[in-house]
Amino acid sequence: MTLLSLHQFAKRTLPALLLTSTPAFALTTATIVPSVFSPTCMDYRVVGVCYWLMCTSFGCDVKTSSKVGHYVPDAVVSSYSSTGMNPWVEVSSLSSPNASAMGGGSGTTADSHENNLSVFKNVDVIGHPGIAAFNSFASGSGYACSGAGTPYVPNMLSTLDSLAWRNGVPESVFPQALIPGMREIGNRTMLNLWGSVYPRSGFLHQTDDYKAAAVMAQRAGDIVTRLGQVHVYQPLLAIPQPGYWPAGELKEMQIRTGKWQQLTPITSPICGVFPDFTPSVQALGGAYAWALWRPYSCCKREGQTFLGSTGIY
Repeated sequence: MTLLSLHQFAKRTLPALLLTSTPAFALTTATIVPSVFSPTCMDYRVVGVCYWLMCTSFGCDVKTSSKVGHYVPDAVVSSYSSTGMNPWVEVSSLSSPNASAMGGGSGTTADSHENNLSVFKNVDVIGHPGIAAFNSFASGSGYACSGAGTPYVPNMLSTLDSLAWRNGVPESVFPQALIPGMREIGNRTMLNLWGSVYPRSGFLHQTDDYKAAAVMAQRAGDIVTRLGQVHVYQPLLAIPQPGYWPAGELKEMQIRTGKWQQLTPITSPICGVFPDFTPSVQALGGAYAWALWRPYSCCKREGQTFLGSTGIY
C-alpha cells in the first residue's frame, strides 16, 4: 500500500468510525481531547527574536517578532495486543485484521520467570484529535506553532506493514539490531533496559507488558519521524519555512526530540521519555496509548523577507 493509499483509506473509513458506539471506560476522542490542556507538556517559552525586512512604497525597515518554542501533540500512538482492538475506539476499524495480519497477542503469560517468549504488539500512529483545541490553548500564551499531524489521519498502521512489523524484514540484520548497546531504551549498567529500538518490528523479549508496549510505541515514532524507511507509513514531518522550525527525528531518551503522555490505561497530565518515571501500570487486554508531543519553534511574520533569528533553538 502506498503512502497516498493511507490517506484514501482514512478518507473512506473515518465518517463511519466517528459514529461508532462507545463502550464504557474505553479510550475515546472525548477523553483524549482534554489531555492537550497540559502546560507542562506544552512547555511554552520565548526562545529568541526573529528579524524581518518590511518594505513599502516609502522605503524598507527591519521589524522584529518574538521567537517561541513549545511542544505540539502531533499523534496518538496506540500499542496493543489483539489485532483490530486499538484502544482508541473511534479509529479501531482502521486496523482491522487482514490477510497478512490476522492474529495478535503474545507468547507469554507475563510471569516474572518467563523471559524466553516474545511479546507482540500492533501499533497505530494516528493524528491527534485535539489539535484544534490545543491550538486555541497554546494561543493563550502568545503566538503558537503548528504541528505536523492531521487529526484522525493515520501515519502508520502496523496491519498494513506486515512484512516489516511481523517478520522483521529487513531490519533484523541491520547493525542496530545485532550490536548490543546500539539504539536501546534504557541502560544496561543502570539495570533499566526496556528493549532495543531495532529491529523496528512488533516482537520483543520483555516480561513487563507495559514496557514492551512502550518500546513498540517508540519504534513506531522512530519510523514515522524519518524519511525513506523500509516500512509502509506516512511521514509525520512538516516542511521548514522562513520563521518556522518543525520537529525533526525522534530519538529515544532525548526529550528535546519528543516526549510521551500516557492516555491509557491511565491518563497522565505530564510528559516524559522512556524509561520514564511513571509506574508500569498493566492494562487489561494489553492495550496502551500515548500522545506523542514534539518540539516546534516559530515566529510571527512581520515583513516580506526573513532575515534570520537569534535564540536557543
